[in-house]
Amino acid sequence: LALAAHAYMARDEGKEPDLAAAEIAIDVATAAFERGKERMRPEDRLSITQMLTETRLMFVKGRGL
Repeated sequence: LALAAHAYMARDEGKEPDLAAAEIAIDVATAAFERGKERMRPEDRLSITQMLTETRLMFVKGRGL
């Protein structure tokens, strides 16, 4: 799902990124992670947390906030 957020934020062929769809993808990925994180190994939890953080930062930069 975080990859979907990256895809929505990509600037392809002069098209503007779909930031609303990216935000939804990030929210869904976060909800799925929060729901299953207790069953993950600590190193997997850390990796996914870092990926989500990087995706959120890229989203904020994309919005220009």
